[in-house]
This record gives sequence, C-alpha cells and structure tokens, in this order.
Amino acid sequence: MPRLSEVITALETLWPVERAESWDAVGTVTGDPDQEVGRVLFAVDPVQEIVDEAVELGADLLVTHHPLYLRGTTTVAASTSKGRVVHALIRNDIALHVAHTNADTADPGVSDALAGALDLRVVRPLVPDTTDPKGRRGLGRVCELDHPLTVRELAARAAERLPSTAQGIRVAGDPEALVRTIAVSGGSGDSLFAHVRAAGVDAYLTADLRHHPASEFAADHAADRSLALLDAAHWATEWPWCELAAAQLDEISDRHGWGLRVHVSATVTDPWTAHAASSDIDTSGAPN
Repeated sequence: MPRLSEVITALETLWPVERAESWDAVGTVTGDPDQEVGRVLFAVDPVQEIVDEAVELGADLLVTHHPLYLRGTTTVAASTSKGRVVHALIRNDIALHVAHTNADTADPGVSDALAGALDLRVVRPLVPDTTDPKGRRGLGRVCELDHPLTVRELAARAAERLPSTAQGIRVAGDPEALVRTIAVSGGSGDSLFAHVRAAGVDAYLTADLRHHPASEFAADHAADRSLALLDAAHWATEWPWCELAAAQLDEISDRHGWGLRVHVSATVTDPWTAHAASSDIDTSGAPN
C-alpha cells in the first residue's frame, strides 16, 4: 500500500495547493505522512456524519471539498463540533485532505462534474484562469445543451440528475423560454453575474443565490426575459465532483499499482432537511 505522502503528492498534481484562493484553507489537515493508505472516502463536507462513515468503512484517508477550518481556530477541543471531528479523525488514524477552490478551477474541476451530471457539453471556462495557456482552467463553465429545452424542462432535468435535497431547484425567469446555452458554477455563484452576462448564455445554474443580487440580475433582463436563473442546493451542485475526483484517484491508483479502494459518500450533508411548498404560487400580492 502507498504511504499517505505518496497519495497526497498524487492528489496535489490534480489540485495544486498554490492554485487555491488566498483566503482558502486547503491541503492536509490531519494524518501522518508515513501512514499507509488502503481505502479512501470522498465527500463534500468534513462533518461528523462523514467521519463516522469513514470510521465504519475503515477508511485511511478522507478527501473533502469543503475545508474543516476555513477561518482558522484557536482550539480543537472536543467540546466543539469541529474539535470532535479532529479528535475522531486522529483517534481512528484517518487523514483528512481538502481540495476546495483549487478543485473549482481545475481541469477537470467541480463545474465540469456539474456539467457532466446535467449532460451538458462544456465549451469553455466562465472565468478563465489567465495562467493556463490552454484556456481550460477557471471558475464555472459555459456549456451547450444537446438540444434546446425550456427553462422549465431544464429545471426538471437538474432536479432529476442532481442529488435530491429539500430545496430542489428554484427558477427566476420565463419558464417557457428556450435554453440553448447555459453557464454553470458549482457552489455559491452570484459573484459571477457580470461574467454570466458577458458570456451571452440563455441561463445560469448555480447555488446560494441571494435575494438582492438575484433581484437586480432579473431586473436587468426583465425587458427581454432573456436570461433565466436556476438555483440549486450548494451541496447538490458540488457532490458530482466527488465521483469525478474518485475516478481520477482510481486511475492514478491503477497506474501505480496501489490497489486503493476508493469510495464516494452518498450521505446527504446539505443543512436543509425539509421543505414546505406554497399551496399556490400567486405573485399578484402578499396576503393582507
């Protein structure tokens, strides 16, 4: 079996730490570089449920998309939820490695996996990485559909293809407008609205769309109703990357003869657990 340091070196060829945003917290969080790795689990969130799953699975390495401590900490005491995660990882000899914004901009990366889950053809990055001479790395992706769909049909496809969450898919725009091109960005994406406008696409699918940015964006396109917004759950838009990343590590393992057993967690760690739909959508006015 390979040592952790060998597996981490391989992972960092896929998602170099230096390509993460300056504010990000990526890389190896726990683990002895000399420990052997035979089983790996991929997940979106380094939360207790996932650590418990890793323990039950007998995993030696947990790879997550989201950092454990994004803003730093002064304690890992087990009296805190994240401290308990650290204690459980160390107690069970499980290493934790994080690939966040360095996986977002990778080729292939988080948005490639999202596009693949929706059966979209990637054309180019939405926000190209200027350091990539091939023009393939960057945030988000501009994609084409295999055939035009209405916004309503596209939302239904997203609801069917992405993991189920309490939120489902929210839509802003004309449900009957035709979509031929679409921008996608896994995770929170309303900071990319200017790039979406410049891309000239018919729709934009992302997550965590806030009221004011979405309202202003919709108002800018109210006259021609030319650009629809599709808002999915953050966790659901990033989970497909786990399958992509696991396949990449599988290929590396086969090439090196490591014989790693690589798994993807199906545990839903989206924080929202239930949804009560309005009985009738009426935009004519609020109740008195």
